[in-house]
Amino acid sequence: MIIFDKVKKIYGQRAVLDEVSLSIEPSEFVSVIGPSGAGKSTLIYTLIGAEKINDGNIVVDDFKVNIMSEKALQMFRRKLGIIFQDYKLLAKKNVAENIAFALETCGFPKQNTKKRVEEVLKIVGLENHADKFPRQLSGGEQQKTAIARALAHDPKLIIADEPTGNLDPESAEEILDLLVTINKGGATVLLATHNKNLVNKLQKRVIRMEKGKIVSDLAHAGYYL
Repeated sequence: MIIFDKVKKIYGQRAVLDEVSLSIEPSEFVSVIGPSGAGKSTLIYTLIGAEKINDGNIVVDDFKVNIMSEKALQMFRRKLGIIFQDYKLLAKKNVAENIAFALETCGFPKQNTKKRVEEVLKIVGLENHADKFPRQLSGGEQQKTAIARALAHDPKLIIADEPTGNLDPESAEEILDLLVTINKGGATVLLATHNKNLVNKLQKRVIRMEKGKIVSDLAHAGYYL
């Protein structure tokens, strides 16, 4: 369960999150849309504790994110799967090593690492790319590697910030299909995007933001055509 309760985040004189309140149930798939500067990314960065809020509360299950220490936040983030637009892969490690490194930082048992890496690579369809380095992959393959890394420790919450922003339409649809599959497996998915075609294809709950406020929260996205 995710709860934003009257959350305010101010930069200078501008409220980039202005009294934002919302709740997301376990296993929901929710897209957050809106133009650049609407507050989508700030919403995500405050959710993971990377940005401090000025007022309100953010709660994820038993974690009150906005009052947690940095050490507690590090432990909290290990329970999440976070996917960014720019992949954030380690250039000097191959695909399997990128995923294994993420498992290592989470304290995953070393004796089980190889098996788990193989499992998540199969989920994203990259089982034949384990030995390749990021520079040898297409943008879509790099993002699939990032998704595999995010899935490695079996998180119950996947947060994706513009994960298709650098991809061609075909690759973007593949990434969306992966997120849907992950959601069907029981994980909550929070997707921030400006891609209206993907949102309409989903036909799931859509929260629209403008100027730091939630201006609509609808169960389906067909209205956004």
